[in-house]
Amino acid sequence: MAYVQVTERQARQMAEAARESEWKRPSFGKELFLGRFRLDLIHPHPQPAEDDVRRGEDFLKTFGDFLVTEIDPLEIERTSKIPDRVIDGLAKVGAFGMKIPVEYGGLGLSQLYYNRALMLASTAHSSLSPLLSGHQSIGLPEPLKLFGTAEQKRAWLPRLAAGEISAFLLTEPDVGSDPARLTTTAEPTADGSYRLNGTKLWATNGVIAGVYVVLAKVPPSEGHRGGITAFIVEASSPGVQILNRNAFMGLRGIENALMRFTDVRIPAENVIGREGLGLRLALTTLNVGRLSLPAICAANAKWSLKIAREWANERVQWGRPIGQHDAIAQKIAYIAGMAYALEASVDLASLMADQGRADIRIEAAIAKLYASEQGWRVADELVQIRGGRGYETAESLKARGERPIPAEMALRDMRINRVFEGSTEIMHLLIAREAVDQHLSVAGAIIDPDASLGQKAQTALTAAGFYTRWFPRLAVGRGLNPASYAEFGDLATHLRFVERMSRKLARTTFYLMSRYRGGLERKQSALGRVVDIGAELFVMSAAVVKAQLLATQDPEEAATARELADLFCRGARRRVNRLFSDIWFNDDAENYTEAQEVLAGRHTWLEGGVLDLSTALPVTRPAVGNEPAEPQPGPSGDETAPLAGAGPVVQS
Repeated sequence: MAYVQVTERQARQMAEAARESEWKRPSFGKELFLGRFRLDLIHPHPQPAEDDVRRGEDFLKTFGDFLVTEIDPLEIERTSKIPDRVIDGLAKVGAFGMKIPVEYGGLGLSQLYYNRALMLASTAHSSLSPLLSGHQSIGLPEPLKLFGTAEQKRAWLPRLAAGEISAFLLTEPDVGSDPARLTTTAEPTADGSYRLNGTKLWATNGVIAGVYVVLAKVPPSEGHRGGITAFIVEASSPGVQILNRNAFMGLRGIENALMRFTDVRIPAENVIGREGLGLRLALTTLNVGRLSLPAICAANAKWSLKIAREWANERVQWGRPIGQHDAIAQKIAYIAGMAYALEASVDLASLMADQGRADIRIEAAIAKLYASEQGWRVADELVQIRGGRGYETAESLKARGERPIPAEMALRDMRINRVFEGSTEIMHLLIAREAVDQHLSVAGAIIDPDASLGQKAQTALTAAGFYTRWFPRLAVGRGLNPASYAEFGDLATHLRFVERMSRKLARTTFYLMSRYRGGLERKQSALGRVVDIGAELFVMSAAVVKAQLLATQDPEEAATARELADLFCRGARRRVNRLFSDIWFNDDAENYTEAQEVLAGRHTWLEGGVLDLSTALPVTRPAVGNEPAEPQPGPSGDETAPLAGAGPVVQS
């Protein structure tokens, strides 16, 4: 089976065509990167509607009671499977319909309370949140809500709310973040249906789902515009095969599949949206769907804080609790400040999504990027604080009479969040593209190799007008006035810092564009630092406005919240200053050159003296790596490879 060969330009053009190009609503994140600190877009802090609070709190109570009584995390770790009784119980309490409107049998929870439910689930066991979010955040419910017809909603949403699990299938063995290489096809047939063929990898929920959202290429033909299209595919359809239940470093109960589709018939009414809308559907769904991951990371940070506090008080070394030793105290302070800030950023982005008055594509992406990176570090610090007990499994701790604290499991399970729903590297590029959108809209033709001289000349005139107005405004702002933001008290200094750094970030981005022009897209390390600065500034803003909100709600909690906001912001300011310095003073060019030397084999001598036994191990599964096997009808023929307890591996 030959892979689709595409050029870099073709891949970029496809990605560009799929993104939302218009900004119909204001965006705090976009303005932040342009040097305009629009505090009015997030302060006063958004508030949930009373009905959302009532419905959400009622469910959290029911859901929390269920998790406490029914979840045995050690059982899931031992069997690498969520028991059927748990999945049935989740359906009964309505967990599979959290985001589905009440009119279709769902709970109709707001984004805020949906995220809070995922936080509870993830701290009961980490495989529960991918099950629920894979079904609702990116599975069939969300695409139907955004793009489905009235008939599709009536047909599917009640089933999904009642517990029929869904999965989203985009990735292939040779396709990760580059959908232009997609090889799965859906060919129109004479009877108006489509014939689906292809292989999909890493389908979360794929093993147990009853229905899939499958992205496939429709070849252009008469009456068909073609392009990547989203289809509803029932798992019971002839030709649907589960080839393998994939196993990972963590998330031991996750039902993730390698799947093959062979001449699967899809009726025309199962197209979501229209032909060619598949990538736009996926990206739009993820704009809000990504908020599930930062919620999970925030939950882990809050749990880590509790465990670290208890252990650092209990454990005594050299005559003092270890929390009183400076090396450990520094780690605890970091975890405390980060736990507060991560929850603040998730709550803010969630409420902005609920209100629908702002475009949160940048905020949601930043929340995912920042929380996954910092959440991983928090988990690592907890293992360090726990020492040997942090590395020991909960099962082993319990077996020898100690409290089964799963710190090592938390570390394993947190690692995937830096890859899930857009790796850190891809998130840097995605956010950077949105951050420079204004610049490309006014000056893009100047660096576009396909633009004519006339287009470049006209664009230069337009750009000159924009930059002569925009750039001088970056010189001064409220951040230079010591009296600005006085209503925030001692936290005002951090908002003034955000305002100043926002303008500096915009100037820096302009300098980078002027220096590298069309080559800037290849300066991914520099763009990553620009994005990381913007992320720190966004989370600082969220931390401060949440502290101000709490002052009006709970004075007792507000005092400690202000301390935590200050704690986080002081650390964030140091990180921002380092990032600005690293943009211009770094080893990026030398590192890139040397990496190419490594790839060219110049340093293979350094690889001597070690063993790589993976090259000697027999591969017993069908070839689905760099050269996938041709689709074969019928069962996979191998019932032994999946993990114990996986259940049937073939659906046909």
